Formats: sequence, C-alpha cells, structure tokens
Amino acid sequence: METRLRILFLTSALALSGCSTLHGLRHRTDAPADSAPAAADTPSTADAAAGEDAPPRVVEPDVERRKVVVPHIRSQDIELGGYVGTLNIEDFGAHPVYGVQAGYHLTEDFFLQAEAGLSRAGRSSFETLSNISLLTSAERRYRYYDLSLGYNFLPGEVFLGSGRAMTTSFYLLAGVGSTDFGGDSKFTGNFGAGFKVLPLDWLAVHVAVEDRVFNSDLLGTNKLNSNLEAHLGLTVFF
Repeated sequence: METRLRILFLTSALALSGCSTLHGLRHRTDAPADSAPAAADTPSTADAAAGEDAPPRVVEPDVERRKVVVPHIRSQDIELGGYVGTLNIEDFGAHPVYGVQAGYHLTEDFFLQAEAGLSRAGRSSFETLSNISLLTSAERRYRYYDLSLGYNFLPGEVFLGSGRAMTTSFYLLAGVGSTDFGGDSKFTGNFGAGFKVLPLDWLAVHVAVEDRVFNSDLLGTNKLNSNLEAHLGLTVFF
C-alpha cells in the first residue's frame, strides 16, 4: 500500500512538471510574433544615413520691395519745342531772341538738334557816336539756322522732397549753320552747352548757352564776330 502511494505521488509530480515546461515553451514561441511591430517601428540605419545627407532648408528673407518709377520717354526719340532768351550781337548790343528747335536722339548719348532763331540788332556804338546809320531796318534783322550734334553727359536726377525725382542731363553742342544779318548770309559755326530736366515723361525744360561765330566786315574791318546767346526752352517728346 505504501509503495502504491509513492508511485502515485511521483507520477503526479512528473505530470505537473511537464505541463509547466510546455507552458514555458509555448510562451517563448509566441514572444517574437508579439515583438515584431516594435521592431518595425524602429528606423533603420539606411534611413538615418539618408536623413543626415538631406540638404538644409533655405531661409527666404522677408524684404519689402521699393517701388521704382522709370521714366517712359516716347520711343520715337523726337523732340519739338521752342525757346526765348537773350542774344548779344557783337557791336550791336544784347536783344531778345526767339526760336524753335527739333531734336532726334540717335542713341542714349548722342542726338541731332536743329534750331532757327530770330532777333533784331540795335544801333552800334559807332553809329551812336557818329550819328549815322550803317544798316536799314530790314538789315538789322538777325536770323539764323543751324544743325548741331549733341552729346549727353553727367546723367542724373534732381529730387523735390522725398517722393519726387526728375531725370536730368548736361549736354554739349557743336554744329554749323547760316546767319542772315546786315543784308548778307554768313556761314556760321556754333557751340555751347545746356542742362535738361524732365518734370514729366514727355516734357523737357532746357537751359542753354551757345556762341555763334562768323566773319563780318560791317564796320570796315573783316573780323570774327562772337554772338553769345542764353535761352530757356520747352520741348515735347513724340
């Protein structure tokens, strides 16, 4: 009897031990399947290397743009206008002069300019002292025509306050023409300089000084006369 009880006790102990071993093996077998999603969530070495080689982000500066108004001068480059000023006729005094002018801009720097002006000479000092008249009323009319080549230099702007700017330019002139004076037509050379400002895109204001020279023998001696002129003009671009 005692022997049977020992056999039963050993059999039960072995059975319980086997169940425990099988339960442990089953838990180990199921563990990799449960941990697979965690491994999938971990970034790989290749992904980390790719992130390190990615270019840095470019920072876009937030800069406020300033509005610039560019003068739109008419593309035909033709200027027409007139002027008024003072002409000093050598030996005959200074007198008002009126004229018209036309310009054609060959390039941004060079242009052609044609002028026609009219004035009237007074009495010379010789006529006043001797109380005689060397010229008739018609011969005292001073009229000239010329064609000049101009060169723009020192372009810039003039500012009126903080919100108004006007295009400006200094220019030089030199040309040839004809002068009718004293009952004769004389070949004339002219040269000068001027300043131009554009208050509007289509309007220009000129201030110019020119000298017109020609040979004259009205007072009995053949000499080179210098006739200095200063005028203010307005021209329109077409």
